[in-house]
Parts: sequence; structure tokens; C-alpha cells
Amino acid sequence: MKKLFHVLVVFIVSFYTYSQDKKQDSTKVEKLDEVLVKAVRVDATSPITHTNVTKKEISKRNLGQDVPVLLNFLPSVVTTTDAGAGIGYTGIRVRGISAQSTNITINGIPYNDAESLGTFWVNLGDFASSIESLQLQRGVGTSTNGSGAFGASINILTDAVSDKANGEISNSFGSYNTRKHTVKFSTGLMNNHFEIAGRLSNIVSDGYIDRASTDLKSYYLQGSYVDDNTLIKAITFAGQEVTYQSWFGIDEATLQSNRTFNPAGQYTDDDGNTRFYDNEVDNYNQDHYQLHWNQRYNNRWSTNLGLNYTYGRGYFEQFREDDDFDTYGFEPLTVNGETVTTTDLIRRRWLDNDFYVINASANYKNNNLDMIFGGSYSHYNGDHFGEVIWAEFASQSEIRDRYYDGNSRKNDLSVFSKANYRVNEKIRLYGDLQVRNVTYKTTGTSSDVIPFEVDKNFTFFNPKAGITYQLNTNNDLYFSYARANREPNRTDFESNEGIEPEQLNDFELGWRHREGNFSFNANAYYMHYNQQLVLSGQLDDVGNPIRTNSGESYRLGLELEAIIPVTKTLTLQPNMTLSSNKNKETFASIDGVLRNLGKTNISFSPEFIAANAIVFQPVKDLQVSFLSKYVGEQFMGNTDSDVSKLDSYFVNDLNIIYEIETNSIFKSIILTGLVNNIFNEKYVSNGYYFTFDDDFSNPGTITTVEGAGFYPQATTNFLIGATLTF
Repeated sequence: MKKLFHVLVVFIVSFYTYSQDKKQDSTKVEKLDEVLVKAVRVDATSPITHTNVTKKEISKRNLGQDVPVLLNFLPSVVTTTDAGAGIGYTGIRVRGISAQSTNITINGIPYNDAESLGTFWVNLGDFASSIESLQLQRGVGTSTNGSGAFGASINILTDAVSDKANGEISNSFGSYNTRKHTVKFSTGLMNNHFEIAGRLSNIVSDGYIDRASTDLKSYYLQGSYVDDNTLIKAITFAGQEVTYQSWFGIDEATLQSNRTFNPAGQYTDDDGNTRFYDNEVDNYNQDHYQLHWNQRYNNRWSTNLGLNYTYGRGYFEQFREDDDFDTYGFEPLTVNGETVTTTDLIRRRWLDNDFYVINASANYKNNNLDMIFGGSYSHYNGDHFGEVIWAEFASQSEIRDRYYDGNSRKNDLSVFSKANYRVNEKIRLYGDLQVRNVTYKTTGTSSDVIPFEVDKNFTFFNPKAGITYQLNTNNDLYFSYARANREPNRTDFESNEGIEPEQLNDFELGWRHREGNFSFNANAYYMHYNQQLVLSGQLDDVGNPIRTNSGESYRLGLELEAIIPVTKTLTLQPNMTLSSNKNKETFASIDGVLRNLGKTNISFSPEFIAANAIVFQPVKDLQVSFLSKYVGEQFMGNTDSDVSKLDSYFVNDLNIIYEIETNSIFKSIILTGLVNNIFNEKYVSNGYYFTFDDDFSNPGTITTVEGAGFYPQATTNFLIGATLTF
């Protein structure tokens, strides 16, 4: 309660300046770059709850941490990282909604993994350096491409075409041997039509957690042709990550005694010594190729065509101690007269996949109507297989043998039509209809070496409607309703044969106030679910979260955010979310008896989230920001067990930016400093929870045993950087 009291007194809340879009005349010529994301974004007057983030705002803290961490101070957002310091495997939850239910697009192209539905930002190291802007939509939002948004979406636009030649060299260093090196360039428009731009990056870090090292290499390259009515962009970007595994977490006792301990790779050698395998890593490459053609025919009609191919391949490697021969199809051996059926070994589990996308849309505008219609089709083909690359006793195995081998194919087709219609000077209507068809088929065996055969076909209808009422030039009211349907992912099918798709009905009611540099937004939401796929708290053997249908459930909340200019040099940027997130009826087996626990809290859904930025800019070239984040207590399971509880935490960062304008070869030198967790809070932002029935301790009785794992986050740490622009 003491922390919560401090939070309410300080009224903590958000880092990013919430970007206020100016109301535009409908005949104003739009930037052709923006057409890339027009099909998945909304404007300032739409009845969709959203926040815009610009390149300038992202750059303030872009010192190597992943995109989710840079969004940490936005409303209703909770972020986490396995390695503890914001680099490597990171995650984001919005309104308590997991990454598997958050839709991510890059230039309108789906980025979520087609099978897991999750997003692996680690595959795009330093991608923040190539982002022109992004929009976070909370709630169902607008119809989007790829896996349907089921409570949040993040729409990313990459670097815009630059008129003038420019370049920058950026280097940063910090705690845990962290460093980032980035080189960017643009030729500017050559012959008034052509531009080539690119980026090379390398980020390395030892991580806060033991051995949780990260080595990220990436590039971004685009070639553009532009004239008054045409934009053609050919874009390629790729990342290679080698990350020491840190997804096992630690138990409560270890959290108290040695919070940086990492059990990954641990084994006992022949002399009885505890050792750690030095290559217990993920090693994955992901290459993206995009082609975009935007064409404006007149002030009313424009079209967009997007093509994408993504090639992903890689593995994670594990040392396994005393594994059973049966798991790998090995036959028993006789060694020195004894039968051997177990062995130490090293295995790799591989993914090798291809992902194709085509998007097409057309936009019609006049003084009262802004309508866009189109569709998206994607095809995913992925191989899953495992290899034993070394074994103490290899039996009859041969090199390159696969002990499991499976294939997955997924097709996703959606068509949509959406429109904003201005009835009069006061009233605007919004409508959005989408039909989506998904087919998913698997063959072969799973990593558990059992047949995995899925053949599913889903057709979803997702209608949305809303109204915006302009009270006056400073105030808007809006209301919207949206329905979303979403298919289960691969892990859902693996863990539960009876898994069902989930459905959401989302109601949003908001007020937007703007007056000069002051703004205030209030949004109330009610999200009613049928068979929501909630996180059970458990993980599978490769760290994927296991989900389960929860019957009826809901999320009811109030979001508040503001920009408050106190003086010409001092600004406050607070936001907070108050919510109630409930499963209406929860059944659980406890001590061998199935019990109805009634209404329970939805896992990983804190009732109170708040953030604040105190931004002080005494002179034009110097900005100091004091950033605060509070996340209330939350449960990692759905039974309200105290064992599954994560404590609340209150973390504060300090960010300093100073720009030196020069007349030499460099246009400017930008110095940036960031101290994370300045008050050394020892906190945990994520974990897992599990139960099992013990019928051995007391024969004839069943006792439910509970356990939990935790991912501790870094204590006080820092990053400093310098960017040379020319």
C-alpha cells in the first residue's frame, strides 16, 4: 500500500509524448509513405483507442534495448525480458493481453509468427533504428492483416524516403558489457526520383542473468522510386541472433539467495562437478523481403500493393543429461556387460520456414467519405525437426538422423472494407467489416516424438462500428463496438485436443480533450470474451506459454492519459489504467477433487498500471526526463493461488539527451544517457506457475503440489551513447 500511495501522490505515468494528429482537410495530399500503413491504422478522429509514437520519441531511449522495452511507458503496457536488462528475448502485454494476442505488422505486412502467433523481437536486433513511426491500438482496433488483433495491435512504418542525403554513426555502451553499434545512410533523392538507404547494426550484451548473453546482427536496406503520384519501395531487412537460453526462470528460494542464477545448460561431469554447457543457445536467422507499390490516381483514388517473403531458419541447442534412448529411437546397448538405455547427449531442435504475403487495398476519399477496401493472403510452410549432434552412447544412430520430423502449413485469407463518414461538422461514423479464413494442417511428429496431426479450417466474421461526436474544437467523444475471433496456435493444439477458437466483443467509450499543448484522454472499455485463451501460467519444454479456454471472461477498465505543460520548460506526461479482469467461473482439480472456484482473476492482468514522465527542457538542446512505472500485483495462474502471485513494483529511470550542433563534418553530436531502475528496485515482471498431483507421499490420497518460477529484472544499470549525424 505504501508504494501505491506514493504512486497516487506522484500520479505516475507515461514516457512518450502522445502524438496528437492534426485534423486534416480531406483534400490534403498525403505522404505516399503513409499509404503503406493506411489500411491498418486510424486517424485522430476515429473511435479507436490508440497512441502514436514518432521516430524522434523512439530515439530518446534507443540505446540497444528491444522495441517492447522502448514502449514500456505507454498506457496499459507491461514489458518483460528473460535476460533481465531489456535485450534478447523480450515481451509485451497490453491490458493484460499476451503477445500471442497482439497483432504486429511492419509496413502492413504481418510479423507475428504464423504458428505460435507470438512475436520474436530478438530476430530484429536494433529494428527501432529503422522505425519512422508506430501506432499502438488498444482493444480490437481496426481490421488488420495476418493473425487477428485480439486486444491490441502495433503497426510499424519503417524509414520514410529522405529528400536529402544524410548519415549517422551511433555507438552506445553500458552495464553487463552491453554495446550497440549502428551505421545508417541515405543518398537522398537522386535525379528527384531515386533513393537508397540502409543500416548495419550489432548489439551484444552479457545480460543481467548469468550467461544470458546476446549477439544480434542485423541490417536494413531500401531502394525507392518516387514521383508526384507513385512510390515504389523494395525493402530487405534481416537479423541473426545467438542468445544463451534464459527462459527456465528460478524458484522462490533461489530468487532470494541468488537472483541472477541461470539453470540453463547445467549438468554434472564424471567427477561429480557441476558444470554448464557453453553452447546452450538459440541460433536463428530471419530474412525479410518486401516490395510496395503505392499509386495515387487523383485526389480521390489511390491503391497499395504489398508483397513479402520471409525466410526463417535456426535451432536451439541443449545438453541433456541421462536422456532415455527411447526418446530418440535408440536401441539398448551392452557396454562392459551392462545394458545401457540412457546417455548424455547434445541435441538441436530446428525450425525451417517460408512465409509469403500479398496485400492489396484501394482508397477512395472525398470531402465526407474516406473508404478503404482490400484483402490479404499469406501462406506459411514450416518444418520442425530434431537432431542429436553428439551422444556419449549413440547406439545405431547416424549423423543427420532426425529423431522427430514434422511439417506445418497455414493459409490465411482476409477481405475487408472500412470507412469513415462525416455526417456533419459534429458527427463522424466509422464502419469496418472483415471476413477471414484460416486453414492449418500439420503432419509428422512433434518434439515429444508423438504423431501430431491437425487439419482445421476456420472462417471468422469480424464487424466493427463506431461514432465520434465533436463537442467543440477542443473536445471529442467516441464510442465503438468491435468483434474479434481468433484461432488457437500450435502449442494450444499440442497441449489440448479439445481447444476452441476464442471470441471477443469489445466496447470502447472515450473522451479526447486538446487545448494548446495540454491534452487529456479518458477511455473506458469492456471486453467480453467467450472461450478466451488465457495463459495457464505453465510453460512447455521449450518455454512456450500454455493457454487454456476459460469459458466466459471479461476485462473492464478505465485508461487516463495526459500531457500537462506546467511551465515552458517543464511538462508532465502521466497515464494510468484501473481494471478488473475476471474469469466468470473457474474449475480446478485440487487434491484430486474438481472444484468450482467461482469468479477468479485472469492471469498476468494487474488491476493497476501507471506511468509518468517529468520532462525538463531548460534549453533547446538539453532534455532531462524522469520516468516512473508502477505495475500492481498480478497472478500467474487463474486460481488466485498465493503461490502464483507476482508482487507489485515501482521502477524509475533517468534519461538525459544533449545535442551539440557543429559546423564541421558532422551536422550534430547527440549524447544520450539512461539510468534504468535508478533506486535499485529488486523486482520480477514475469514468471510461470504449475501444479501437479502427488499420490506417492501418502498412499491412497492425492495432494496437489504448487510451484512457481520467476524472471528477475535488472537492478540499477546504465547505458550511454553518442550519435554523429551528417
